Amino acid sequence: MSSQHILVIDDERSISDPLSYALRKEGFEVTCSYDGQDGLRRVQSLLPDLVILDLMLPVIEGLEVCRQLRSDARTREIPILMLTARSEEIDEVVGFNMGADDYVTKPFNMKPLVQRVKALLRRPHLKEQSVDVVSRQGISLDRVNHRAAVEEVDLPLTPTEFKLLWTLLRQPGRTFNRNELMDASRGEDANAFERTIDVHVRSLRQKLGPRAVLVETVRGVGYRFRDEAYETIALEADKVVGAK
Repeated sequence: MSSQHILVIDDERSISDPLSYALRKEGFEVTCSYDGQDGLRRVQSLLPDLVILDLMLPVIEGLEVCRQLRSDARTREIPILMLTARSEEIDEVVGFNMGADDYVTKPFNMKPLVQRVKALLRRPHLKEQSVDVVSRQGISLDRVNHRAAVEEVDLPLTPTEFKLLWTLLRQPGRTFNRNELMDASRGEDANAFERTIDVHVRSLRQKLGPRAVLVETVRGVGYRFRDEAYETIALEADKVVGAK
């Protein structure tokens, strides 16, 4: 069985060289690129199993590379770990909105980063293959065509956001803890990602607009999709706002 191929796109050789070495020690095949334009070309030609993408790149910046990869049917499902010196929460949200699956800030510890790479590469086997379309409260998901919509208006969900929403919609009313949601959306080893799941949920809610109230926070546990009529929930929210 051939090893999994990782493409590292980072113009700082002081970062990319030791990172490549650490990944090769774990048995991965690694290719490096040092600017956004070359990196984009290499992803499209090599179709790696995962891309580690720096945000601040020469020629084409990392966010634009990410956007183009997610808009191409051949590359949209490739996991992207965004690597950047920026650490503000808004930068994380922007990265996730563009389609990144995970976000690591520099400086970083090598061993945890390698573990995050492994977790991203462990995709859970989808069950109940006969069910490919789910529709609830005006939200519809088509797993075959990777299409999400609210009242027939397309939602530009990232692969992780799509899997999160799919998991919640399949079992409305059930509370999922953060580890369960990370297992369903990215891989088996989710312990390092509890904070990240909250960022994904915030981004998902922003895209759902008024129907964000359907994704409910269960304090101290996780999240669930409310198994009630959307109109009733929206009316309750309006009453709370009016009472303030």
